[in-house]
Amino acid sequence: MIRVMQNETPLLNYDALALQIKQWGQALGFQAIGISDTQLESAEAHLLQWLADGHHGAMDYMAKHGVKRARPTELLPGTLRVISVKMNYYPAEVKESHVVLAESDRAFISRYALGRDYHKVLRNRLEQLAQKIRAQIPECQCRVFTDSAPVLEVELAQKAHLGWRGKHTLLLSREQGSWFFLGEIFIDLPLPIDTPQDNHCGTCTSCMTICPTQAIIAPYQLDARRCISYLTIELKESIPVELRPLMGNRIYGCDDCQLTCPWNRFAQTTVEADFSARHGLDDVSLIELFVWDEATFQSKLAGSPIYRIGHEQWLRNIAVALGNAVFSVELVSALQSRLEHPSALVREHVEWALQCHQDQI
Repeated sequence: MIRVMQNETPLLNYDALALQIKQWGQALGFQAIGISDTQLESAEAHLLQWLADGHHGAMDYMAKHGVKRARPTELLPGTLRVISVKMNYYPAEVKESHVVLAESDRAFISRYALGRDYHKVLRNRLEQLAQKIRAQIPECQCRVFTDSAPVLEVELAQKAHLGWRGKHTLLLSREQGSWFFLGEIFIDLPLPIDTPQDNHCGTCTSCMTICPTQAIIAPYQLDARRCISYLTIELKESIPVELRPLMGNRIYGCDDCQLTCPWNRFAQTTVEADFSARHGLDDVSLIELFVWDEATFQSKLAGSPIYRIGHEQWLRNIAVALGNAVFSVELVSALQSRLEHPSALVREHVEWALQCHQDQI
């Protein structure tokens, strides 16, 4: 029963409702659901310091929203609780990441981006969950979020007992590692909150050691300006020359800190068909992707998270990877075919890549 009677007045049984929400969420395909309050004062201080240090780089939107990111009630007035969810995304049948990374002529794409855009998948499921809540409690106000607004989702998920913030700054779970997406529902009901999960990183620093660009400058501190995910996705300008050789064959994102994390021994593959690899992107040559024209890029990557970086940035990233690859006549020919590209950004990175092989040309 969601409602109980007190002096003949119907009252909400929030404990029962919270349990029902978690059961609905699991039925909708979420691997875990938790509930937190909206108090993020310590996280706000950390955010402001991170911004002051300039570690957000060119991500102006991080500074634009300011403290609103740490104040859910300013984002959605009336919010009392945040329902956090996680959904596994690691595809079951993909070429092993370490093998791809070791083959310099292959393209490595972060495992989360091999299938359908997760924003669409999570938003749809979260909205279904919100609709179930509204159907039960018509007077409640709630709104779903999937990276679509300034939300400190890792902090909220930790408070909701979904895991803890690892030293690489991602959320970690003892049962599911870190290969999962997060989403939230802001709601105006005083639901019972879950107990924050303890940190279990211990003395391990594997993620810090393995980072190709040493972007994890201290435990729990990431300088995004050095992060390969930032460089290949968020940065729209030239990639700093000194960082290009460190990127290897990573053309969209980087999973190294997750691949080395001991807790990912317990991670589970996804059951969502939408997250399965498309167009063989888990094992494809750099040259094959580099010759895609814009129409091919748009048709093959429609509905993919990769689509949003655009063809120009796609070519920029692949040019860097080709510069880091083992020399071949075919590789040089592919690069030379882009020397007259209309984009100065593409031409710059192509020229750099050719210079990397000039002793063998």
